Amino acid sequence: MSDSVSEGRKLRNVFGQFASGVTVVTTTSADGTPHGATVTAFTSISLEPRLCQVTLTRTSKACAILADNTFAVNILASSQDDIALHFAGRPREEPIRWGDHDVAPSLCGNLATLWCRPWAQFDGGDHIIFLGEIVDAEIAEDRDPLLFFRSTFHDIGPTSHDGLWNHSGDDPLTGWFGATAELRPIN
Repeated sequence: MSDSVSEGRKLRNVFGQFASGVTVVTTTSADGTPHGATVTAFTSISLEPRLCQVTLTRTSKACAILADNTFAVNILASSQDDIALHFAGRPREEPIRWGDHDVAPSLCGNLATLWCRPWAQFDGGDHIIFLGEIVDAEIAEDRDPLLFFRSTFHDIGPTSHDGLWNHSGDDPLTGWFGATAELRPIN
């Protein structure tokens, strides 16, 4: 086995140590057929303007279809592992239930859904990075997320504490140091 292959596997294993949510990015092909791809590389980017990012393998069919196309980011609920597998290439026998939205096709039963217009795309090595401007969003607060960790699906499990963390830790008014803190270099 070559060093680059073993290094690639090692890096993939390192990346797999980061638990992430699971999404399916959906859009329509040129003939109007809904299409989707399971994606764990999803990130919120900005509140103003409202932007999110999905990253797709450059050689995937979904990557070619998504270019300059509206799309939905379907944030999957813990009960949707079969949907994640379906759009990752292991089709299920049951038909997919599609939601009706004028921006892009979406899936039914999600934890949350973001509908996006294309904002920008960037070279990401063997991936393409797509930024979408969020034009609509929906959330189902009675569901838990589907998580992916070490190549396996998980649910969120019990909470570790009773408090909610609603603010960024580095916000000068509510965060770690407060508005009057003086920060000095360590000598």
